[in-house]
Amino acid sequence: MRRRAIIVAGLLSALATTAYAQTNTAAGNVQFGSVPSDAVLTKNLLGLKLTNANNDTVGEIKDLVIANGALSGYILSVGGFLGMGDHYVDVTPSSVAISYDANDKKWKGMINATKDQLKAAPEFKYEGRFNH
Repeated sequence: MRRRAIIVAGLLSALATTAYAQTNTAAGNVQFGSVPSDAVLTKNLLGLKLTNANNDTVGEIKDLVIANGALSGYILSVGGFLGMGDHYVDVTPSSVAISYDANDKKWKGMINATKDQLKAAPEFKYEGRFNH
């Protein structure tokens, strides 16, 4: 009887290990990369104020849109005061130029638009699955 219990416990342990291995590898094998020297991290983008050619602050990056594993847009906050009355718009990554100023040791963002043009753009709303 004791021998049978040990065999059953061993089989259950083997089955549990196999089940764990199957669920653990469902996402594929881990691959490691290296961060290119010209890359920008999310923490440097969120909250980054955007200026235009006149050096007017016209918006701020509030969120990133990731689709199919790649950056597909920036959600900009335009207008508002202390988070009240913000107008959010989605712009393509090519609409925004991000650079690092080594002298000032800070990130800069530029967009070729006025605050009024951004306010007039179709609004993105945080609702449904995008509610925060």
